[in-house]
Amino acid sequence: MNLIETKMIVIPTAIPDVLLIESKVFGDERGFFFESFNARAFEQVTGLKHEFVQDNHSKSAKNVLRGLHYQVAPRAQGKLVRVVQGEVFDVAVDLRKSSKTFGKWVGEILSAEKKQQIWIPPGFAHGFLTLTETAEFLYKTTDYYSPEHERSLLWSDSAIGIEWPLDRAPILAAKDAAAKQLAEAEYFT
Repeated sequence: MNLIETKMIVIPTAIPDVLLIESKVFGDERGFFFESFNARAFEQVTGLKHEFVQDNHSKSAKNVLRGLHYQVAPRAQGKLVRVVQGEVFDVAVDLRKSSKTFGKWVGEILSAEKKQQIWIPPGFAHGFLTLTETAEFLYKTTDYYSPEHERSLLWSDSAIGIEWPLDRAPILAAKDAAAKQLAEAEYFT
């Protein structure tokens, strides 16, 4: 199988392990079609073989900021994320202490119109800010949700310095407003 057959390409991000994935979209006057996920194509273009065990779907109003969430070992999750309605600013923060990009972040605008996805490996915190009136967000995970392993990293930690496209204070869940700063967070090796 070659890349033309997979209909999927990887676009590098500032953090090499976080991958922006673009699929070939077939459209005409009737609408469009694309493969949002194909295990063989994903493995071919990323070099990664993961079993996804859970799909999640959320809907958020404008200015809702969800995250930065992650799960610690042994229940760390990789996530393949996309937007099916609206637009978000999606962020991943490297929490792998041995990584040269530890504490760094990468952000991308994901939208239903662009149909791009982001692969966020285990060892990263993840969050997003809704930019449109509403946005629906889908993500596949490599491990099941585990409340006892879930952690939150403070979205506004100046040690990380995420440049959120905000024009006012975001709408946060209580756990996200009370999240830990990078200096006190649990890391990965």
